[in-house]
Amino acid sequence: MGRSQETFSKKEKEKKKLKRRQEKAAKREERKANSEGGSLEAMMAYVDENGQIVDTPPDPAKKTKIKAKDIEIGVPKKEEQEEEELVGKVAFFNESKGYGFINNINNGEKYFFHVNGLLEDVAENDKVTFDLERGPKGMNAVSVKKV
Repeated sequence: MGRSQETFSKKEKEKKKLKRRQEKAAKREERKANSEGGSLEAMMAYVDENGQIVDTPPDPAKKTKIKAKDIEIGVPKKEEQEEEELVGKVAFFNESKGYGFINNINNGEKYFFHVNGLLEDVAENDKVTFDLERGPKGMNAVSVKKV
């Protein structure tokens, strides 16, 4: 005859598993009995006309109609504006390396420019008009020409 496959340690492990399951079930039942959740209505939250979270439903009299076409998702489209040409003075220009800086006369900002962005040859202290373009390190002057 063969011996039983259940050893003492297997029996102990099974007893511990069973005890843990019973404790877990008892805790679950206790939580269920003591919970104040109640009905679905008790758990509901509403948003009032001011955007505040409240526990009472909103007043239908204060409801406003919104047309679907008036809802804008994302960033609103930028209106077309006539961009005026900026005026500045060439503060520094290195012809051999092909770059320079322009000081904006209106706000004193300094902008980098490259010879590829020149429409005419310029020199230091020349008054110029230019457009701005975002570059890797900030705003760059492009379409630079003498006034």
